[in-house]
Amino acid sequence: MTVNNAYLELRNQLEGSLYFEDTGTGHAHRLVYATDASVYQEKPVAVAIPKTNEDIKKLIQFANNQNISLIPRAAGTSLAGQVVGAGLVVDISKHFDKIIEINVEEKWVRVQPGVIRDDLNKALAKHNLFFGPETSTASRAMIGGMVGNNSCGLHSIVWGTTRDHLLEVKGYLSDGSDITFGMLSDVDFKNKSFSENEKETLENKIYKTVSDILLKPNNQELIKNKFPKKTVTRRNTGYALDALLNTSPFSDTWEQFNLCKLIAGSEGTLCFMTEIKLNLLDLPPKNSGLLCIHCTSLQESLEANLVAMAHKPYASELVDKFILDFTLQSNEYRPNRFFIEGNPEAILMVEFFAETQDEIHAWAERLIMDLKQKNLGYAFPLLMGDDSKKAMEVRKGGLGLLRNMPGDVQPVNLIEDCAVAVEDLPNYIRDLQQLLDYHGVKASYYAHAGAGELHVEPMLNLKTSKGKKKFRTILEETTLLVKKYKGSLSGEHGDGRLRGEFIPSIMGPEIYALFERIKEAFDPNGIFNHGKITDTPPMNEFLRVSQDQAKANIVTYFNYDKQESILRLTEKCSGSGDCRKTELTGGTMCPSYMATRLEKNTTRARANMLRQYLSNQTPKGNLLPDNIFVPETDKKAISAGKVAADEVKEVFDLCLSCKGCKAECPSSVDVGKLKAEFYQHYFDKYGTPLRTLMIGNFTKLTKIASKIPWAYNFLMNNAITGSIAKKIMGFAPKRSIPNIANVTLEKWQTRRKPNEKDLINPKTGRANERKKKILLFCDEFTNYNDVEVGQKFILLFEKLGYQVVIPTHIESGRTFLSKGMLREAQNIAIKNVNLLFEAIQDGTAIVGIEPSAILTLREEYLELVPKEMLPMAEKVAENTYLFDEYFAQEIDKKNIKKDKFSTEKKLIKLHGHCYQKALSSLTPSKKVLSLPDNFEVQLIPSGCCGMAGSFGYEAEHYDLSMQIGELVLFPTIRKQTQETIIAAAGTSCRHQIKDGTGRIAKHPIEIMYDALIQ
Repeated sequence: MTVNNAYLELRNQLEGSLYFEDTGTGHAHRLVYATDASVYQEKPVAVAIPKTNEDIKKLIQFANNQNISLIPRAAGTSLAGQVVGAGLVVDISKHFDKIIEINVEEKWVRVQPGVIRDDLNKALAKHNLFFGPETSTASRAMIGGMVGNNSCGLHSIVWGTTRDHLLEVKGYLSDGSDITFGMLSDVDFKNKSFSENEKETLENKIYKTVSDILLKPNNQELIKNKFPKKTVTRRNTGYALDALLNTSPFSDTWEQFNLCKLIAGSEGTLCFMTEIKLNLLDLPPKNSGLLCIHCTSLQESLEANLVAMAHKPYASELVDKFILDFTLQSNEYRPNRFFIEGNPEAILMVEFFAETQDEIHAWAERLIMDLKQKNLGYAFPLLMGDDSKKAMEVRKGGLGLLRNMPGDVQPVNLIEDCAVAVEDLPNYIRDLQQLLDYHGVKASYYAHAGAGELHVEPMLNLKTSKGKKKFRTILEETTLLVKKYKGSLSGEHGDGRLRGEFIPSIMGPEIYALFERIKEAFDPNGIFNHGKITDTPPMNEFLRVSQDQAKANIVTYFNYDKQESILRLTEKCSGSGDCRKTELTGGTMCPSYMATRLEKNTTRARANMLRQYLSNQTPKGNLLPDNIFVPETDKKAISAGKVAADEVKEVFDLCLSCKGCKAECPSSVDVGKLKAEFYQHYFDKYGTPLRTLMIGNFTKLTKIASKIPWAYNFLMNNAITGSIAKKIMGFAPKRSIPNIANVTLEKWQTRRKPNEKDLINPKTGRANERKKKILLFCDEFTNYNDVEVGQKFILLFEKLGYQVVIPTHIESGRTFLSKGMLREAQNIAIKNVNLLFEAIQDGTAIVGIEPSAILTLREEYLELVPKEMLPMAEKVAENTYLFDEYFAQEIDKKNIKKDKFSTEKKLIKLHGHCYQKALSSLTPSKKVLSLPDNFEVQLIPSGCCGMAGSFGYEAEHYDLSMQIGELVLFPTIRKQTQETIIAAAGTSCRHQIKDGTGRIAKHPIEIMYDALIQ
């Protein structure tokens, strides 16, 4: 049987999915899984997404038959390359995500390995319980991965590591046999170690090997002497034989033997987990305080950490100046800088929980007094409640924020997981700084000071031979330094293919030989994640950049000066997986992933695919061609490592261009921008599809249809003709088409005369003195479809004493941008900037109704116009406002007051437009709608509605569009009474709500106009 036939037969046997091809969808999936959050990249032979336990059993049998490795993968946020390799990647994140059982009385939970840590704790919270270990990636980190890495997290000094709470594991051994690992009495352990059966099982062999190793006095002495000293709480180098040695029958202790201690931290090399039982803790006290100790040097912060630890805090986390400075550039993290005083070199964030706020203040005062006595720290803001959470987000965002460094010298995961005893940390870091200074390398220092583990990320250029040499040398020398302090080479991120090579150096050859025996006992054929912990290849092989490369010389439509280049923008993706959000996590990024839970649909996957395409990496080390966007059709070249343009296009297909990634990705990887750029080049080569042309030219076609709106509306709404029209356009049969108004807004405004009532003050009989002139940007959607909203905008402001003028301008270009037709969008941007620049010379504000259209003036126009026009475009952008932003500003200026509005009680549920959330804020919207007395505004915690312009109309995207809506938005609206007002600023959002729930949502303009006292 040929290899491909074997994979094809396997696919037919699985209930889940299998991708193994060298081209097309199969190849695209393999490329997507070629990376994680580490510096490594290696294309797997195949990718499986199993649906059942039986699928996993079949995959194990297949791996044995084909002599390949199975690589278990959860969220793929591993920093040491644990889930990168040439084997068969098995992604359990989609289907193995169930919470099986919660036992409140005994305080334990059984889960599948794909359950997300934060989602689990949301389910446990109603029982006043939680699972303690908390990584900074807890919003997407899965329990299976946390077990594999023995994750620790922010509060490990109190709540311990994953190993401390792992009670039981069910799954499969390497021969496909079922296994349950849990606590055993001495008698049970002996029975399993010495089977009386004629045929010894693999399970018996495992227990016998462990027993042989741990019962020998010489091995016991080696383990006691060679493993990290006991005060090193984070210890994850190799297999945890020291933890097993501290259990009965090998030690005089009450703790029973449990092989789970070995499974934790084993990185999927010993068994395949399908079910995990965890110990739970009572929820901590509800009041928390975060003391932010501002220091003038890193060493000062480490000395302050020793003082803080004497006060027994729940966490002591460090953030250095590198990370603090990068928050200035982040839309998401900049608002969280509110607590920073001056310009600290480092801030130590010390957290404490208590029953009352008075206790927290007392604790903080005691600590501050101790610090001041030792002359440590210069500012000590104490944050409470939500403020403390916001500040801690700055710490959690460290990994992604660091990827905003300009240039090819970048922070790398290398020695970031080395841990020492907390009392040794100042000296260890001082020695480490000297080591790095010797090599002329700067580094960032952050994270778990209280646990003796700072994430130290050296700044290296891995695109050069010199940088790669330093990459290896620094780890070699740091290994000796960690050994000097009897620390652990890996604290919580794992050994992987990054540090595995150096396990013999730090643990000694005798201990490493014991690790090899453990691996051989569990996995004699080496099918489970081969090359991790034992038999690891050199750490400087299969890096993302495999050779010295020339920089890409690509002529682009968008300007990438702020990101340095299009390639550099893709490289900013750290792989940290912030884009793997769920509807429970909240946020907007990434709607198609939230609905499908497929890695291929993450922001990370899209950025990495385009990066691989632009890098054009092949084993021969070819440099970038001049025309990088020419699709690759040579199958031999593709199988050798090249990426075909059609594969990139496929991965981009389900990107809704919501812009959520620009705001919510810590590295601000704007995939919407990358998608539009790629599509334009693709169209340049292969032509633009008819439907794309029609959608892009929406304004022109609608203008023609507006001549006879009644005919158009009849054609589209009639069951027969509408069905035919939708089929021709490639639209979904179930999707309704918006009507065209009887008159355009521009014509209505031209023909009308302002109401005399609005011009004359009834009290004085004299003409009203208008406060301000407003320039209404009459976007294409408001002009032709949502005319009534535009009319109410004008009438609302006029009744409030403003003059509304529609300046000369053309369409926004949003429809072209949404389909990647950048050439047309660029021409529109140039024309509109010229027209609007003249209109704002007197400082008049441009105010818009449709978020996606008006925000184009502030977003894409700045990146599309020629450089010589940029000052003009920036001036236009500075004077451009969403309706909500401008209205809220006028409220603050006391120009608009609540006495103009009704006091009738209303409940308003507000859904925010994606662009509004990413590029502006919902705060102004809530402020505006809350202006009338007795108006209560509640935000719907929804991400994208799922429509996203034309995306939800397209036949192949309709089902996914509705699936996205069903995550949060539709169910929330269906629960509301008919009296509740549904508010949504986006025309697409209102249309999606109508099609998905039958409810009519109103623009905030309509709500405020209706609330006016007439």
